[in-house]
Formats: sequence, structure tokens, C-alpha cells
Amino acid sequence: MAVRAVRGAVQLDRDEAGHMDEQVGALLTAVMERNSLSADDLISIWFTATPDLHSDFPAAAARKLGIVDVPLICAQELDIQGALPRVVRVLAHIESDRPRSEINHVYLGAAAALRKDIAQ
Repeated sequence: MAVRAVRGAVQLDRDEAGHMDEQVGALLTAVMERNSLSADDLISIWFTATPDLHSDFPAAAARKLGIVDVPLICAQELDIQGALPRVVRVLAHIESDRPRSEINHVYLGAAAALRKDIAQ
């Protein structure tokens, strides 16, 4: 079984803990479903959030989904002028037999503008 990486992002409407949980939960659920993953397939997940998001840790949404024994870490995204605001990004390391070309990266809503080349 190979180690693969899955990318994704979502733009939040507002900086509110409940909204972050909902949107990050939807992103993680989509990543898992579109790649036929279970929690046992996860190795680790990195989350980044733009500097305008500070109401909660994005990783908290993963814990609420039952992803409890997977290492998670949060970091702040670079503060680049003109960058899309209120964005949470995810980089999940997984075990999968899928070839790299069949990994489905997930960019929800307005975050699809970040990677038009790979957004699903």
C-alpha cells in the first residue's frame, strides 16, 4: 500500500466556531467519500487557516467527526495580499492503493478558484 496526499480547501462565510466545524466537517467528509477512505486509511492531517480565522482550531471538526486517533496539526497560512480570505486548507496523508492520478482533491465552494486545475 502506498502513501498518498490529498489536498482540499473551503472558504468560510464568517469566522465563527460552529460555522468552521460545519464547513471543515463537510470538506473532510467529501475528501473521505470521494477517495473511498475510512479513518483507518488516514496517517495524518495538516490544516492551515488564513490569518483572519481565529474562532477555533480546524482540527476540532475532525475530532467531532470521530477522527480521534490520527495525528492532526493546525498552522496559519501565509498572509499574502489579495489572497482569498477565510480559507481552511487541508493536506491529508493516507494509505491507498489508488495511483496518484486517481486521488480526488476537493475544493468546495469559492475555494475551487484556488486550484482550478485539480478542483473536483
